[in-house]
Amino acid sequence: MKLADLIPAARQLPESEKIELVRLLASDLYDGRNISPFEPFKTYFLPTPYDTFGAGAILMQAVPTAD
Repeated sequence: MKLADLIPAARQLPESEKIELVRLLASDLYDGRNISPFEPFKTYFLPTPYDTFGAGAILMQAVPTAD
């Protein structure tokens, strides 16, 4: 069955059934793929430039001075 055949029928559904259809389709997508490599409620530490003063010093040495 093609999407073009389904759309007119889906538009005739009552609102509650449209919501259920969207929920079911989204659930199928979620179950079929690993869309997020993160685990719920787990803390992930990401490196940031904050408090990395050594990196700033290296960058200052790399930038030529305009004397």
